[in-house]
Amino acid sequence: MNGLTMMIISIVVLGGAYLIYGRYLTKKWGIDPDAKTPAFEMEDGVDYVPADTGVVFGHQFASIAGAGPINGPIQAAVFGWVPVLLWILVGGVFFGAVQDFAAMYASVKNKGRTIGYIIEVYIGKTGKKLFLLFTWLFSILVVAAFADVVAKTFNGFNAEGASIESSGAVATTSVMFIAAAVLLGIILKKSKFSKWLNTFIAIGLLVICIVVGLSCPIYFSTGFWHIFVFVYIAIASIVPVWALLQPRDYLNSFLLLAMIAASVVGVVLFNPKMNLVAFSGFNVGGNTLFPYLFVTIACGAVSGFHALVSSGTASKQIKNEKDMLPVSFGSMLLESMLAVVALIAVGYIAKDGVVPADMTQPQIFASAVAVFLEKLHIPASISSTLITLSISAFALTSLDSVARVGRIAFQELFLDSSIKDEEMSPLLKVLTNKYFSTAITLALAYALAKVGYAAIWPLFGSANQLLSALALIACAVYLKKTNRQGFMLWAPMVIMLAVTLSALALTIYSKVSALIAGTSVTVLGDILQLAFAIALMVLGIIVSVQGFNKLIGKEEPSTKVEA
Repeated sequence: MNGLTMMIISIVVLGGAYLIYGRYLTKKWGIDPDAKTPAFEMEDGVDYVPADTGVVFGHQFASIAGAGPINGPIQAAVFGWVPVLLWILVGGVFFGAVQDFAAMYASVKNKGRTIGYIIEVYIGKTGKKLFLLFTWLFSILVVAAFADVVAKTFNGFNAEGASIESSGAVATTSVMFIAAAVLLGIILKKSKFSKWLNTFIAIGLLVICIVVGLSCPIYFSTGFWHIFVFVYIAIASIVPVWALLQPRDYLNSFLLLAMIAASVVGVVLFNPKMNLVAFSGFNVGGNTLFPYLFVTIACGAVSGFHALVSSGTASKQIKNEKDMLPVSFGSMLLESMLAVVALIAVGYIAKDGVVPADMTQPQIFASAVAVFLEKLHIPASISSTLITLSISAFALTSLDSVARVGRIAFQELFLDSSIKDEEMSPLLKVLTNKYFSTAITLALAYALAKVGYAAIWPLFGSANQLLSALALIACAVYLKKTNRQGFMLWAPMVIMLAVTLSALALTIYSKVSALIAGTSVTVLGDILQLAFAIALMVLGIIVSVQGFNKLIGKEEPSTKVEA
């Protein structure tokens, strides 16, 4: 198998899935292009803001991609390229795209509310509270991890204290992106320009940012960038989405789409050889194919975080129900395409079937694609810097969204629909205040990023996939309650639940065994991982049992609770 053949197969499968399966789901669930969407019905100028299809697509894609579709396939490549490719394609079509579409569909049909709200209405208040607590903790993990990734990407100095020009260029460009996004947000909000003129302006701003960034690199340490990133996301999570979130993601979407398009063209022209074995066995390095392959490759196949974005931010910006298919289903399939490019990249970089241990996943991806693009006569130094910029842009845009999702989850954790705003106690008003919820979420994330988030990072995959299982269960219950067919969600939710609980059980077993054996353990490492694993498993089982009771119960379906 070579890279070109793998690329052609993937394009046919993913493109066919959008045209056939996506339209099938639209027909089964029903789309009303004349319905008034929550973006208009609940418009508040902050979270509920109608946006054009391209703008919402840019937000959705830039938010869900992150570094996951690059890191996951490269890490999982130790099992061989066949299982990785199969899971990306099968998972992306029948698991991830279905989940993202279902989550956005259920949210739009319920006033743009989150999956937590869907669980409350269709499963129960206890399930909602547990899910929101899980979502909040998960958001803290993601913010801590991605903030550290971005800060280290911007770090302008190596271990010897010498400046790193490529990192400085990436930092300058990223900072300018933020300023350009504010300017573009004002233009999109206040002007009456056509979408083509807006697109031209956006691309022009993007080019200016890149040129200035490459010409004027700035150099600061990781510590400085930690503070900068958290100040930025604190602001980004509370300002109106039109002022920063929408235009920034719109800008970045052009950069990210250009990176994917250039990568695909590079693969076609270069036709790299796959230096990975097709299949290396069910047990590699002490890790078994099940469940580790399916936990390692989340983004690119299926990711619970996508459901949070689909129902937490993007659903509040949909102008027309027909936009849900390209924004949710289409974004997921495009992310799967990026995961395939990452697999081709690591397949090319591998030597004698072995993935280089001295390179990070982004470095592997950037170095491989830079070689591919030399066929277009693009210098490797420039293309490598631009690719690194794109990867950091993925992570930074995910930070924008997950910080807002975490803030909203914390607020909803204490909201009670039976209590009116004027009847809230002073304590409840504080807990549901967006400034307080943002502060406590980011304070914990900052502490975790500084003192050892990496110790619990192995649980990220399990937590992410457990979110997917719970989101699929919630959506399946919603579809049943509203007389819509949801059988296509059953297999994905059962499989993902089995994957997650198996991974958590193995983690608990290994940590307990270490404690019993008296081997060296750390508070932030083994003990904290054990505590998180147990908490996640308990939360997952309770919410799952409640959801399955609603699915298999004899209660008559009803549409009366749908907004």
